[in-house]
Amino acid sequence: MKNPLIELEKFGQSVWLDNISRDMLIKGELKKLRDEDGLKGVTSNPSIFQKAMGSGHAYDEQIKEILSVNPDISAGDLFEILAVKDIQDATDVLRVVYDKTKGYDGYVSIEVSPELAYETEGTIAEATKLHHKVGRPNVMIKIPATQEGLPAIRKMISEGVCINVTLIFSPTVYEQVVEAYISGLEDRVKKGKSIKDIASVASFFISRIDSAVDKELMAKSNKDLQGKIAIANAKLVYQKAKEIFGSKRFKELEKAGAKKQRLLWASTSTKNPEYPDVLYVEELIGRDTVNTIPPATLIAYRDHGNPADRIETDLETAKTQMKKIADLGINFEAVAKKLTDDGVVLFADAFKELIKAIEKKKGEVLQTV
Repeated sequence: MKNPLIELEKFGQSVWLDNISRDMLIKGELKKLRDEDGLKGVTSNPSIFQKAMGSGHAYDEQIKEILSVNPDISAGDLFEILAVKDIQDATDVLRVVYDKTKGYDGYVSIEVSPELAYETEGTIAEATKLHHKVGRPNVMIKIPATQEGLPAIRKMISEGVCINVTLIFSPTVYEQVVEAYISGLEDRVKKGKSIKDIASVASFFISRIDSAVDKELMAKSNKDLQGKIAIANAKLVYQKAKEIFGSKRFKELEKAGAKKQRLLWASTSTKNPEYPDVLYVEELIGRDTVNTIPPATLIAYRDHGNPADRIETDLETAKTQMKKIADLGINFEAVAKKLTDDGVVLFADAFKELIKAIEKKKGEVLQTV
């Protein structure tokens, strides 16, 4: 029986895992996903690390080692050491994918602190630091697509750092993200430096859009469009990506070795239990895309996924659906802006909880040192 996760490769889509933990690395689960399911990348964020580090004992041994040398280390610095180790270990597991695909896949993402989301210079400094600390060619640094994040993205690309741009919801912001990527490549070419090893993804969030728009549609007693807008929006963004990366401007960069910045579908677990559990995987299959899938959705897709090239089907319907919500008085750009701001807050809150959990763990471990 064919594995639907592996079948996605035929349609030009890469499967990444939206999860990381010391446990899964120690137990060889990541290697197994790579070998048996064709997994080609990993994404992490503060919420994921909060879950991984806030419970269990997988990190205790390393924490004990660190505290025996530096008992006064801050919880923030301690987190960074633990996270960098996880990212290094994951990049090492996926290095074979990176090498085999010549730098197209095999990446592991680590995010700059969400507390820096509205600070350009702070983001540049932290992205530079994380890039050097991980010290692997297949690490991607995650920077949110805030207005302050955009110049940082351009700067880091110009410095040759691979970037995962996160928290994108709006087509307008997506175009700004691509502009930052392409301008960064052009800046680097002007400096006479190579752009062959630079890869980037634009993480476009999906299910959160339906969660937000569905509430507005319910308030307007419209059931027809519920559960449709996230996919419609993504399909139109995909068309915009094809247009931009097919342009003369980008073709010039391709001659110098540039890679397309791929759209990465994020937030692809189904939040509404009434919707199919693999909805946001099935409907967004297409060439030059990545789907970063949470563990439960990955298991579900392996079990009953039905791969087909769907991202360019029903485009007129998608346009009509986006027009209809505008006609209903729903300002999609305003919804997307709020989702970005809310996303930053969610990650910042998760980061604060994570630091609290590490502080507690530090106290527990210090008693045993």
